Amino acid sequence: MFAKLRIGLALLCVAVGLALLVPFAYLGVKTGLYKPRRIRRWCNALILRALGFRIHVTGAMAKNRPLLIAANHVSWTDVMVLASFNDVAFIAKSEMAKWPLIGGLTRLQGSIFVERDRKRKSGEQASEIASRLASGDAVVLFAEGTTGDGNILLPFKSTLFGAAKLAIDEGGADKVFIQPVAISYTRLQGLPMGRQHRAIAAWVGDQDLVPHVKDLLAEGAIDVEVHFGEPLEFSEGTSRKETARKVEDSVRSMMNQALRDPKR
Repeated sequence: MFAKLRIGLALLCVAVGLALLVPFAYLGVKTGLYKPRRIRRWCNALILRALGFRIHVTGAMAKNRPLLIAANHVSWTDVMVLASFNDVAFIAKSEMAKWPLIGGLTRLQGSIFVERDRKRKSGEQASEIASRLASGDAVVLFAEGTTGDGNILLPFKSTLFGAAKLAIDEGGADKVFIQPVAISYTRLQGLPMGRQHRAIAAWVGDQDLVPHVKDLLAEGAIDVEVHFGEPLEFSEGTSRKETARKVEDSVRSMMNQALRDPKR
C-alpha cells in the first residue's frame, strides 16, 4: 500500500513539475532567445528527487575544451544524474528519442542521436559529434557502448573515441581533452548495496523500461556517486586504443573505490 502511494505521489510531482518547466525549456531550444540550461538541470533534479536519488560528487567536470566525457553506463538514469548538475550533451542511441518521457528529456539535453546499425551514416554522425566538441560543448560518451550491471565495468570501445580524432581533423582543434567519469549506485535505503541489490538500479539489455521505473519509484532512497578523474589530452597521433585503455582503467579504479567505500 505504501509503495503504491509513493509511486502515485512521485508521478504526480513529476507530471506537475515537468508541465511547468518543459515548455520554457523547449521555447529556449526552438527560438534561441535564451539557453535553457538551468531549466534542464531543474527538470533532471526534479525526476531524481521523485525517484528518491541522492547524488554525491567527487571532483568536478574539467573546464578544458574541447571536452569529451567518457563514462560507464548502468541505467537510463545516468543521463539525468550527470545533467542535474552540469551542462552537457549526450551521445545517445537513436531509438531513445522515441521513448516516452525519457526521449523528450534526452532531446532537451541537446543530445546527439546515433544510429549504430547504419554504417553509411556513421561518418555523418561522427562529424556532428566532432563539430559539437569543436564548438565548445562538453559531450558525454558512454564508452562501454551498452549498460552494465553496476558491479563490473565492460570493456571500453576504442572506435567510439573516433569523434575526438575528427574534432582535430575536421573541427580544427589542436587537441581534445577526455575526462574519465565513474557512475556508481552505492546505497539502498541508506545501507550499502550488495551485488544482488544493484540490479534494482541497473537497467541491462532488453529489460522493459516501465517496470524498471515502477521498481525504482517503489524503492526510493538510492545513493549515486559520480567521480570525475583527471582529463587526458588527445592530439594528432594519439592512439585511440591506448587512450581507451587508460580511460577505462581510471573509470574502473574510481568505480571500485566507490563500491568498496560508499559515501553517506
